[in-house]
Amino acid sequence: MGTDLLRDGFPFADGILDGKTALVCGASKGIGRACALMLARSGAKVVACARSTQALDSLVREMHGEGHTAMAIDLEDTRAVEDAIAKIGTVHILINNSGGPPGGPLLENEVQDFEGPFRRHLFAAHTITQALVPGMEAAGSGRIVNIISTSVREPIDNIGLSNTLRGAMASWSKSLSRELPTCITINNILPGFTETDRLKSLSESISERTGKPASDVREDWMDSVPIQRLIDPLETAVAVTWLCLPSSSAIRGVSLAVDGGRMRSI
Repeated sequence: MGTDLLRDGFPFADGILDGKTALVCGASKGIGRACALMLARSGAKVVACARSTQALDSLVREMHGEGHTAMAIDLEDTRAVEDAIAKIGTVHILINNSGGPPGGPLLENEVQDFEGPFRRHLFAAHTITQALVPGMEAAGSGRIVNIISTSVREPIDNIGLSNTLRGAMASWSKSLSRELPTCITINNILPGFTETDRLKSLSESISERTGKPASDVREDWMDSVPIQRLIDPLETAVAVTWLCLPSSSAIRGVSLAVDGGRMRSI
């Protein structure tokens, strides 16, 4: 499916994001990587950010077009984030994305367990947004998209720390949607069960705690999804890119689920 979406099934007009620069956090794998590929295919110049230099270099070589760059940053290091963002210049599109914390019951987490995940996601997103908004406003255009989780509407069992973090991100984003300049939008994407390393890790973690085979865990997940399959990260990237289009300027402060219909809430 991924190859079709980027080639024969590419859903956007070629060059629709020409002249735009996009910063994609957590771009080395999963949904972040798919977003970088889709935005590049749409004409944006992509700055791909993650901790893994090797994975980023491979991504840059794979992206459509020219002028893309890689930037190795540890999003938990606020000072390093500030220094790196100061060197980028004007960014028109920001994708805030970071890997989720380990699973497990919330009551088993100590206070210090919250620090790293909040630094690399909420704190980093806030730091980067503060730095980039003036340039977006000067350019007359800005799009901020946060990759969070369906757990902001329906908390998911055994990932209590992640539920807490994603909920904080959603409230932060909604608050900013009331404050940002009129030319800048901010929205959230709520991924469902998506074919990523993160999902594999969660199924294995649940298997270790319960003794249930990881394959059965995944099967239970699929039974709850009307489309009866995992979501391709590139499908999520299509929704992200759509929110970044010039014509999407009236969409502001929403949380859009890409979950195959799993959630029961309206």
